[in-house]
Formats: sequence, structure tokens, C-alpha cells
Amino acid sequence: MTSAILETTDAAAPVQSHGGGRRALAYTLRKLGLFVLTLWAAITLNFALPRLMPGSPADAALAKLSQNGPVSEATKAAIEAQLGVPSGNIVEQYVTYLHQVVTLDFGVSYTFYPQSVSELVSTALPYTLVLVGVVTIVAFVLGTLLGVLAAWKRGTWLDTLPTLAGSFASAFPYFWTALLLLFFAGYVWRLFPTSGAYGPTASPQFSVEFLGDALYHAFLPALTILITSLGGWILGMRNTMISTLGDDYVTFAEANGLKPRTVALRYAARNAILPNLTSFGLALGGVVGGSILVERVFGYPGVGYLLFNAVTNQDYPLMQALFLMITVSVLVANFLVDILYGVLDPRTRK
Repeated sequence: MTSAILETTDAAAPVQSHGGGRRALAYTLRKLGLFVLTLWAAITLNFALPRLMPGSPADAALAKLSQNGPVSEATKAAIEAQLGVPSGNIVEQYVTYLHQVVTLDFGVSYTFYPQSVSELVSTALPYTLVLVGVVTIVAFVLGTLLGVLAAWKRGTWLDTLPTLAGSFASAFPYFWTALLLLFFAGYVWRLFPTSGAYGPTASPQFSVEFLGDALYHAFLPALTILITSLGGWILGMRNTMISTLGDDYVTFAEANGLKPRTVALRYAARNAILPNLTSFGLALGGVVGGSILVERVFGYPGVGYLLFNAVTNQDYPLMQALFLMITVSVLVANFLVDILYGVLDPRTRK
């Protein structure tokens, strides 16, 4: 049993041998190859799906115009030239599409015409990255630490308080929490603005005044995401941590007289955090998609709000770019988590 305990304990420590280095390199290359293959499949699927759907962006725009009367051939040709109609065989279209992906040229959005899709996405992306991205990282770190504390102090008020609070907060959906905060903090108490990313008199620029105004407008959406997501990280880490604390290598570490803090963080928490890291990879990848309901409720001009408008108005070029960006972000986030997984648990590299 002692050898098994030592083997499990050593699995939590970094591998320093040459054999371990070769395994780490092979593991990284294997994950990189899988990432490239999956990325190519996602890009190809994003190319094929719109072409399998009936109609085209030009057809959707012509259908809207036809509601006001017949559309002439000249108007139809002008709209097709503006929005772009695929030409050539499927191979030529695929090569053109790959060139557009590499150059980030996804055409023109006819919902926000004449703005290009790349311009719209580059404008909305920073708001979502700051709002959802930062809050997701804060919620993960804070929830993980509270989960470790609750498991280590199980049975005390340090376990009961965060567990009950997390369970209660996670029971409310995003939009319900957003509506409650919007009603009370926005309309009743008038503590925070109810919509937008900055005030009507402000202009986007890198200055203390604008950043302060932007943070002021982002407070309620950020608080909504933090409240509704924090409980899941607390409960997930606590349950996994309690299971890990019962393992033999933790008991062995305690029997050797190690400090409780060292046992909790270096041994138990290091292995217990692995399932949470997988969930974090998915959550971090979904940052680009934004919290559509939250951004919609608060009128926050992020990627989620942009995606809502694109779907509502059947803006195919904009939808295609956003779906591809969301897919790529999820793949990149999971690739980075896989690499980190191999660093924290060398057993996965075998």
C-alpha cells in the first residue's frame, strides 16, 4: 500500500526525468494535432452549413424589399453585388472561404449595412471580453478557493455558509437575476444605469474618465454573471475536494506531519481541481459568445447582443463569423486546459 500511496503522491509532482520530458512533448504534440484537426473540421462545417440551408443572404434581403413592392432586376443585381453571392464550383468557393477566414474578411452585414462584419465584431468583442471574461475568471478563482475552504472545514460554518449561499444563488437563472437587479438597482433605487456600455455624452477612448464610466455601466451585468455562476464553482470544487481528502496519499501526507495548508493546497486541491479545470475550459471558451440573455436585458453592446440581432434579422454573414469565432474560442480554451491538465497531472501524459 505504501508504494501505491507514494506513486499517487508522486503523480502530483512535476516530472523531471528525460523520459518525462519526452512524454510531455509527445502529449503536447498529440493534443496540438487533435486541435488542428478539430479546428479544420469546425471551419469546414461552418462553410458547409449555410450552403445546405435554402436561400442566401441576398435572398433574405430581397424578401424584405419585396414586401414594399416588386424588386427590379437591377436592384437584385446591386444587392447581390453588395452582399455577395457565391460563384464558381464548390472547391473554388471553399478556397475563397479559407482565404476569408485567414484574412478575417467575412463580408458586409446587411443588418448594419454598410459596416463590415469584421468591424462590428472588433467593436463588440472588447466589451464581452472585459465583462464576461474577467467575471468568469474571478468567479472561477473565488469559487474554487471557497470550495477548498468549505471542504477543508466541512461541518463548520465556513462550510455551511458558502455552500448554502452558492446553492441559493445558482438556483436563479441568468435572466431572472438580471431583471431583479435591473428593477431594484436600476429603476427603484437608481444606483446604476439600466442600459448601454457608457453614458450618452461619453466617447470610447483610453482615459480614466471613460474607463470609470464603462465600469459603472458594466457593474450590474457583471454582478449578474458573478452571482449566478459562483455557486457552481463552489459546489463542484467542494464535492470533489471532499472525495479527494479521503484518498490514501492525503492521509499519508498528514501522517508525515506536513502542514495542513500544504496538504490542502499542494496535495488535495491540486488533484481535486482537475474536473473544475475542464468545466473552466468550456466556460472560458464560451466567453466570446457572451451571455446573450444578460447582454440583452441590459442592452450591453457585446458579442451576445450582436449575435441576438444577427439571428433576429437573419444576417447570415454576421452569424457565420460569430459562430466560427465562438467555436474557435472553445477549441483554443480546451486545448490550453488540456496542456495545463498534463502539467498538473503527469499521469494523463502516459
